[in-house]
Amino acid sequence: MQIFNKIILGALFMVSGTLFAQQEGVITNYMYHMNFYNPAYVGVDGVTMVNSSFRQQWTGIKNAPSAEAVSFGTSLGNNLGMGVSIYNSNTFVESQTFTGVDFSYRLKFSETMDLYLGLKAGGNFYNLNTSGLETYNVMTDPSVNSISNFNPNVGVGALLKVNDWYASIAMPRLLSTDRADNEEGIVTAALAKPHVYATAGYDLMLNSGNNLMLQPSTMVRYVSGAPVSVDINTMLSFNGDFAIGATYRTDAAFAALMNFTIKKHLMIGYAYEVSTRTELASAKNTNEFLMRFIF
Repeated sequence: MQIFNKIILGALFMVSGTLFAQQEGVITNYMYHMNFYNPAYVGVDGVTMVNSSFRQQWTGIKNAPSAEAVSFGTSLGNNLGMGVSIYNSNTFVESQTFTGVDFSYRLKFSETMDLYLGLKAGGNFYNLNTSGLETYNVMTDPSVNSISNFNPNVGVGALLKVNDWYASIAMPRLLSTDRADNEEGIVTAALAKPHVYATAGYDLMLNSGNNLMLQPSTMVRYVSGAPVSVDINTMLSFNGDFAIGATYRTDAAFAALMNFTIKKHLMIGYAYEVSTRTELASAKNTNEFLMRFIF
């Protein structure tokens, strides 16, 4: 049964690794949780907002990954912004929660150009609980041990906004941290490496009444030792009250998105994601729900 435990635990990390062979979380509605990836986004344009998302991945697979994300940002005045970003994920016996406090400072270059600089401070609570694995042996396999730790971290980011377009780059976790990994079917100790996130987007008015807007955007994710992952997203907004769109992720996924805005303050959104990976042919699709409140 020792071999069985190793196979099960190894398979877990092979499946969870197909998220995009990286350790940090994926959110289809990333554009509404930007300070999770880049602290420079908190307090942008003087807006205060709270965002929350729930993601259930691969609903046809038992104990498949699920995640919850909460982000908050507000302006403190004097070109300062402050916020909080929390991301919790669970995959079978592995769970982790990253909590960060975000700060931004705006440098105004002209009436149409602003540069925001961001700093994130926080840490990751990581837990690998192997006690839930089934075994028919009296003795516990000493090679399959639980892990529980806290890893502090810091991150930096920058955001440039010019008229109707923006571009940003960030490393929200500069320090490598301890975690478990899969190496040729064997669970091993590993380091979660720093990720680089680059984003860009544009708001394009399509008619003279300014009630029909096209909002293309993209996010590029990079971490050493893994393929580059790119999200290409386009949203079509009708009078700011209703929007539909689509996302393509280069590492084998695409999604349909829609959201409704109620009285300019409350947004409710939904994303339906489909994986095109052949090894996940038996899995159903991913559902992601979003709620945003703007003060």
